[in-house]
Amino acid sequence: MGIFNEAKNLMKQNIREYGMYIALVVIMLAFSITTDGLFMSSRNISNLINQTGYIAVLAVGMTLVIVIRHIDLSVGFLAGFLGAVAAILMTKAAMPVWLTIIIVLAGGILIGSFTGFLVTKMGIPSFVATLAGWLIFRGSLLRVTSGTGTIIVPNKSFNAIGNGFIPDIAHIEGVHTLTLIIGVIAIGFYVWSEFNTRRNKQKYNFEVLSNAMFSIKLLFVSAVIGYITWILAGYNGLSWTVVIVITVVLIYNFIANKTVLGRHIYAVGGNPDAAKLSGINVKKITTIVFSSMGMLAALSGILFTARLQSATTTAGTLFEMDAIAAAYVGGVSAAGGVGKVTGSIIGALVMSSLISGMNLMGVDISYQYIIRGAVLAVAVIFDVKTRNKR
Repeated sequence: MGIFNEAKNLMKQNIREYGMYIALVVIMLAFSITTDGLFMSSRNISNLINQTGYIAVLAVGMTLVIVIRHIDLSVGFLAGFLGAVAAILMTKAAMPVWLTIIIVLAGGILIGSFTGFLVTKMGIPSFVATLAGWLIFRGSLLRVTSGTGTIIVPNKSFNAIGNGFIPDIAHIEGVHTLTLIIGVIAIGFYVWSEFNTRRNKQKYNFEVLSNAMFSIKLLFVSAVIGYITWILAGYNGLSWTVVIVITVVLIYNFIANKTVLGRHIYAVGGNPDAAKLSGINVKKITTIVFSSMGMLAALSGILFTARLQSATTTAGTLFEMDAIAAAYVGGVSAAGGVGKVTGSIIGALVMSSLISGMNLMGVDISYQYIIRGAVLAVAVIFDVKTRNKR
C-alpha cells in the first residue's frame, strides 16, 4: 500500500506534468482500438512524428515566449516566408544547402530581435507587434511566390531534411539496426541522468522517490522509449526531422534547467518587477527569447519546405495557432512563469495524434476543429484551476 499511496501523492503534486502524458497514452490507445491497430502501425507512427516536427520546433520557442508572459502570432507566416526564401536562394541564386540554412536562420534571429525591440524599447504590446508581423510576413510570402505560386526545390540533400532517414549500419530486413542502437543508448543515458540527479539531491538532503517508486519510474520510461524505438525501427528508422527536433529539445531543455539564462527567463515570467529589482535585465531576456523564437520559426520553415519539397503561398497557415495550442496542452501557464520545453513536445504530439487518429477514422474536418478547440479549452481550464488551487 505504501507504493500506491506514494504514487497517489506524486500524481497529486505533479498533476500538471503527468496529466499530459496520461492524455497522450489515452488518446493513442483509444485511436488504436477504434482503427483496429492501424493508428499504432510503424508507418503511421513514423509519419505522425515526422509531421509533428515543424510544429514541435515552434512549440519549443512559443513555450519560452508564453513563460515570459508574451505571445508571438507572427511565427507561422514567418516560417512560411523564410522557407520560401530558402527555396529561392537554392533555386535562383544556386546557393549550397549549408549556406542557405545559415542565412535563413540568421534572418530569423534578426527578425526576432526586431520584434523584441518593438516590445521592449518601443513599448508595443507583443500581441500587436506580432500581429503586425503576421500581416507583413503573409504579404511577403505572397510577394516572393507571386511568380509561380509554388517554388519547387529539386535539391535532394535539402529535401532529405524533411523526408530522409538516417542510414543503417546493417541491412536486416524489417529492422533498422542503427535506430535500435540509438534507442538503447537513449535508455542508458536516461537511466544514468536519473541516477545522477537522484544522487545530487540526496547529497544536499532533498526529498527523493523511494527505491521502489524510482525503479518503477525507470522501468516505465525505459519501456516507452524502447517501444517507440522498436516501432520506428520497424519502418525506416529515425528520420532527420526527428533527429533535429530531439537536438533542439535537448539544447533548450539544458538552457532552461541548467543555465543562468534559463533561471532568468523563469524569474521574468514569474514576476517581472521582482526580477528587475533583483538585477535581471528584463528587456534583454525578452529580446533573447523573441530572437530565439525567430530562429526556431526559420528552422520550422526549413523543415516544412523540405518536407513538401517546395514553397507554397499557403505555407505557415495556422502554424502559430498549433504551436500555441501545443504549448498550452503541454502544461505552460497562461499566467507565465510555468512551462517545460519537454511538455510542449508532448503537447504537439497530443494535437498531432488527434488529427491523425480522426483522419484515420474519417471524422469530418469541421468536427476536427471543434474537438481540437475543446481540447485546448480544457487544457487552459485545467491550468487555471490547478493554479488557483495552489
